Amino acid sequence: MANMFVGAFCALCLQAAYGEIVFVAVASNFSETAHVLAKRFNERSGHVVRISSGSSGKLYAQIRNGAPFDIFLSADTARPERVEFDGLAVPGTRFSYAEGTLVLWSVRERYADRNCLEVLKSLDFDYLAIANPDTAPYGAAAKQWLEGLGLWRKIRSRIVTGENIGQAFHFAATRNAALGLVAAAQLADTDIPAGSCRYAVPASDHAPIMQQGVLLRRARGSAAAREFIASLHSDAATEEILRRGYRRP
Repeated sequence: MANMFVGAFCALCLQAAYGEIVFVAVASNFSETAHVLAKRFNERSGHVVRISSGSSGKLYAQIRNGAPFDIFLSADTARPERVEFDGLAVPGTRFSYAEGTLVLWSVRERYADRNCLEVLKSLDFDYLAIANPDTAPYGAAAKQWLEGLGLWRKIRSRIVTGENIGQAFHFAATRNAALGLVAAAQLADTDIPAGSCRYAVPASDHAPIMQQGVLLRRARGSAAAREFIASLHSDAATEEILRRGYRRP
């Protein structure tokens, strides 16, 4: 009996020492940024934020199917709105945390000192990697931009589709695709291969990639989850988000 009380007491001590655990579903493009912000939050607050990343569409489907997430940071506005409509979010907690930017990028040496946009328009490439337009907001923006250029139908057979923007980036970074339409934030990572050309897609050429988050119903009583959301609006978080190639809403 004494051992039972000691065990229970130790468990309470550990919980007090480490605070709450917050499970956050994060769109792939924001994964690296979220890990940095979560680490800072953990060190400062004593809570533990755990990140799970994937395409916004797949994360939404997981939430619909009961995945135990506390916060959803999507790469669009549509999925958080749907989560609200489904009754799976705490009313009034949806917020914008970043606006994504799209970049046409390559690491192929033969494109060094060339204009990536001209390479695309001249069709001087084998494959172009994009995220899935049906489930990933960056993919939808990529498709819209290509349609605006009058290229979508011409190059449809040359497009390789990643499940999310992370996989699309991987195709381009490993040279399996000559070009990639990737998130500017991915190019802020110092560990990525040196690019041979890049072209920043004008934000006016596609619908805004407005990224929103929402507090999920299972975390309505979680002070730690609300604290983490509040931390995303801090000056330090804003500086990190901007540094990684996003715009602030």
